[in-house]
Amino acid sequence: MNAVWRASRAAVKRRRVQTFVIGLVVLCSTTTVLLALGLIAAASGPFDQAYAAQRGAHVVASFDTSKVSAEQLAGTGGRPGVEAAAGPFGQAAVAVPRGWLGSPGGSLTVVGRADPGGPVDRVEILRGRWAAAPGEIVVNWSFAGAPSPELLGTRLAVPGGGQPLTVVGFAASMSQSAGAWVTPEQLAALGPASAQMLYRFADSATDAQLRSGLAGATARLPGEALTHTQTHLALEQAFSALADAYLPFMSLFGVLGILVSCLIVANVVSGAVVSGYRHIGVLKALGFTPNQVVAVYLTMVSVPAVAGGVLGTLLGNALAGPVLKVSFSGIQTGRAAVGAVPPWVYVVCLLGMPALVLLTALVPALRAHRLPAARAISAGTAPRTGRGLRVQRVLGSTRLPRGVSLGLGQPFSRPGRTLLTMAAIVLGVTTVTLSTGLTSTMLALGQAAGADGGARVLVHADAQGNRPAPRLGDAQIEERLRALPGARHVRARGLAEVGLSGQTQPAFANFYRGNDSSYAYEIVEGRLPDAAGEIAAGPSFLTQRGLRIGDRVTLELDGRQVATTVVGRLIEGNARSVDASWETFEQLAPGARPIEYDVRLSPGADPAAYAAAAEAADPGLSVSVEDGGSAATVTVVTFSVVFTVLLTLVASLGVFNTVLLNTRERRRDLGMLKSIGMTPRQVVVMTVTSVAGLGVAGGLLGIPLGMLAHRLVVDNVGVVEFPESMKDVWHAPQLAAMLLAGVAIAVLGALLPARSAARMTIASVLHTE
Repeated sequence: MNAVWRASRAAVKRRRVQTFVIGLVVLCSTTTVLLALGLIAAASGPFDQAYAAQRGAHVVASFDTSKVSAEQLAGTGGRPGVEAAAGPFGQAAVAVPRGWLGSPGGSLTVVGRADPGGPVDRVEILRGRWAAAPGEIVVNWSFAGAPSPELLGTRLAVPGGGQPLTVVGFAASMSQSAGAWVTPEQLAALGPASAQMLYRFADSATDAQLRSGLAGATARLPGEALTHTQTHLALEQAFSALADAYLPFMSLFGVLGILVSCLIVANVVSGAVVSGYRHIGVLKALGFTPNQVVAVYLTMVSVPAVAGGVLGTLLGNALAGPVLKVSFSGIQTGRAAVGAVPPWVYVVCLLGMPALVLLTALVPALRAHRLPAARAISAGTAPRTGRGLRVQRVLGSTRLPRGVSLGLGQPFSRPGRTLLTMAAIVLGVTTVTLSTGLTSTMLALGQAAGADGGARVLVHADAQGNRPAPRLGDAQIEERLRALPGARHVRARGLAEVGLSGQTQPAFANFYRGNDSSYAYEIVEGRLPDAAGEIAAGPSFLTQRGLRIGDRVTLELDGRQVATTVVGRLIEGNARSVDASWETFEQLAPGARPIEYDVRLSPGADPAAYAAAAEAADPGLSVSVEDGGSAATVTVVTFSVVFTVLLTLVASLGVFNTVLLNTRERRRDLGMLKSIGMTPRQVVVMTVTSVAGLGVAGGLLGIPLGMLAHRLVVDNVGVVEFPESMKDVWHAPQLAAMLLAGVAIAVLGALLPARSAARMTIASVLHTE
């Protein structure tokens, strides 16, 4: 074993370029794989663990108490398929004023529970204690934000002059079964109109299983008693919605990185075996067994593979924190906190990537196992004839420059190596094409907001911190903003947390006044709300709540209800937010004021001057100039560029290795060509031409693969639904650039060994012979 290690160590030192190529390739691939696996693990693991720990409800069901009794509801817990059940608990909606616990105001779903335990939905107390007497309330932390001890003791006035409710605790429910909890006696005083049942089913992996289990549990109840359901699958989707948006392209880049790595490692080891025939023969003549020879080559590969895997894991760990922070920003779902990447991901990367490299290297290394010593020595000294000569003769008879004709014929002498190199170029072009398409789509999304060419200014009109409330009225503020120089469009936005009839989870409703054609880019299907009783929402909101355009849903706020119709599907939107018309806001909250004004300036108008003028109009106004970008756009574009640079560099290194092996194998031929008058420039042209053709072929194959990958990614982003105009980003100049990308990858990799071959002297070649 000592002899194998010594021979392997000598091979590593002798083949420093190939060692560096393998190490860098594995480093880049390990980084991309770790980020993809970390995101996949974080998108499901924390939620599943927290949900299991709290025995979260598979289904939270609300029932109309005027149509079903408590005894009937309690009986549903013993139906076949029900693993466990809790309830019935009374349920009521309580109006919350703006600013209470820092909320935007709206409707709070309150449930009466005697204790936080039970067989289903074990609520966790984060601050304070559970409500033990009338007049006490425990608030869900997702409603109040980060629970602070200073907020304990906050009071909430009950409409109708009832006993005020005092906050005695903050709690977390993975099931999101309520916004707050009180004692059953207190809930009875609130006049509940519905009751809540919490179910866990034996089969709960799919929506179909949940529907079947709930149908079996409620089969004996009166018709239309069930008013609403909420499943754990919808909550899990909400938890990972933003991360799921990044998963397709992150995973795709990870797969591309693995494929490129395997191709290049196979190419490097195959080239090392072929160019080292004499070395193999010498080893076998010295007494190395075939297995020991294979072990030499595998050890030679494993050293840079392990080093690249370790460095790639460290780099991936450094990048994982910012990636997860962006991917789960704004998520508030129970106690499913996203921490570090799980340990198993590091184990997979540290052991899996080197193992994959060894497995890839095993196939070409077996050639050394089968090769007899005498044949290996003779193959390493005799000139190679016959391969590609026919193609060389045909090309030589053309009027092409001699360097070009010789270069175009070289790939045919090593067809296996040529195919591996071209495959690496294909994947490199695929990566460039995918990245270009993603960048174009995301930029088109960002540019749609500024299609009129004017800057965007946000004027905040709600009291925050030490800033007082505006002195001017709503109409006066809007009139002033419209009158300031440069203003083109002004849109007011109101905000409230509203309840949806029959649902336990509230929604943040944005109420707009002043929608016009300049905001049409926000809609992918239907139209923006412009009349009372109309709403629009993003794909996440509609999907999780099972809504489509034309469906009706009732909004509740401060005891008022408005029946609304979904009239539009937004390009993007928060899973907990919905857009509605200002007329709907006036019906839900008469006299409510906007919290901000969205001002679009005319092209060429100075946003800084407008901001200064707006703040001077009223000391209660705060103005910010939007930069036109978004975190999602910046994240996708940044990672696309980073991965593209990495994988393009890796593909170029694969070409570099191929050309280097070719020039070393053809040292005798190069010496003969130079002896009969070939100039260094012709050597460079011949060497670069030998892979330029592969670059063209790789571009022609990689472009459609990249376009297919782009469509696969943009069609599976859950939080954004791109219109067809933003997906159709391919034009003739771009496709031509993508074709040149294949040539650029090939030339970039071939240039250094080509220049080295050009500087080679005839004397040095003869000396090595």
